[in-house]
Amino acid sequence: MTVFEINSVPYGSTGRIMFQIANTVKATGSVAYTSASFTKSRGEHFPETYYRIGGAIGKTEHIILAKLTGRHGCYSHFATYKLIKKIKQVKPDVIHLHNIHGWYLNWKMLFDYLKKANIPVIWTLHDCWAFTGHCPHFMAIGCDKWKSGCYECDLYKSYPGCFFDDSRFQYRYKKECFTGVPNLTIVTPSQWLTDLVKQSYLKNYNTVVINNGIDLTKFKPRISNFREKNGLENKIILLGVAFDWTSKKGLDDFKKLADELPEEYAIVLVGVSEVVEKKLPERIISIACTQNQEELAEIYSAADLFVNPTLEDNFPTVNLEALACGTPVITYQTGGSPESITESTGKVVPYKDYKALKNAVIEMRNAKASILGACIERAQLYECKDTYCKYIELYKSILEKK
Repeated sequence: MTVFEINSVPYGSTGRIMFQIANTVKATGSVAYTSASFTKSRGEHFPETYYRIGGAIGKTEHIILAKLTGRHGCYSHFATYKLIKKIKQVKPDVIHLHNIHGWYLNWKMLFDYLKKANIPVIWTLHDCWAFTGHCPHFMAIGCDKWKSGCYECDLYKSYPGCFFDDSRFQYRYKKECFTGVPNLTIVTPSQWLTDLVKQSYLKNYNTVVINNGIDLTKFKPRISNFREKNGLENKIILLGVAFDWTSKKGLDDFKKLADELPEEYAIVLVGVSEVVEKKLPERIISIACTQNQEELAEIYSAADLFVNPTLEDNFPTVNLEALACGTPVITYQTGGSPESITESTGKVVPYKDYKALKNAVIEMRNAKASILGACIERAQLYECKDTYCKYIELYKSILEKK
């Protein structure tokens, strides 16, 4: 069996998931190709079966034209032609799509090929973008125009931003491109996202839930000097972890907590940029983004509570990482975020209810010692090797039906 995966970037959570699935495929003796758009090097070392889609000039051109015209996904003709040529050369048994937004593909060219290629397609949705006229997430503004047709978008300036609202065209264009692919199966990491897909123009596709997974050999309770190093020996540590700290990730709520909680509490945020750090209250300890998972596990282990006040999310792996390190999780009723949390491993509070969030923090401040074991046990459900083996089972079941 040969699998060909496509994603917007070779890093971050979606890039990591793509490579973990590929490694799982290879472990079974099969072949896996991975591909992603051109990005600036971060020192990564890619396997021989990795294919880079397009280059710097083509991607920059796509970004500029998309922002000027609102026609995201209408350019990158040559890069998409070369990608299709590579796929034909590899002759995969399964094509696995991940994020295809990000100014690197011509959607019509790619999906016209997929509709004729007679190759089973798996499409893992990591957000809601595939069935909206613009945005990857709409929960924070309570929009449901995507159910019938987007227009007058309030988020057109946000990713993937453009200079004017073209959501009406984008909705129709995406619907035309993405529907009508024979033998396409959609995978979502959460039941929440599957329920949304069933209300969208993608509703006629078979949809399967496969949760994201984590490496439990790296994320587990660890002993460290994190508390001593940061002068937090006698503090109740509230931890937040994000790749990009904005109000949508709950930054404003952490600022409120820092202002309102007693001195016995300390707030630690991981993944903070220099720009964001300058705007944080003194009570918040900021740590830059780290790619060292063992170091991150030490921080999770040192915390008393993991607080995830995200306003837009699918199935956040940070919740799983915290649980695996024995740390209870408090989160809003946001997207699929509550799906990994039980009454014995944390607390889910109503969406955007800051008062309930603060009360949960106070109520659970000493809960870790009594539910640490339950947290670790819950995390066992999300071991990445087991989780991504479900993709292998899905590939095989689809090929058997072909």
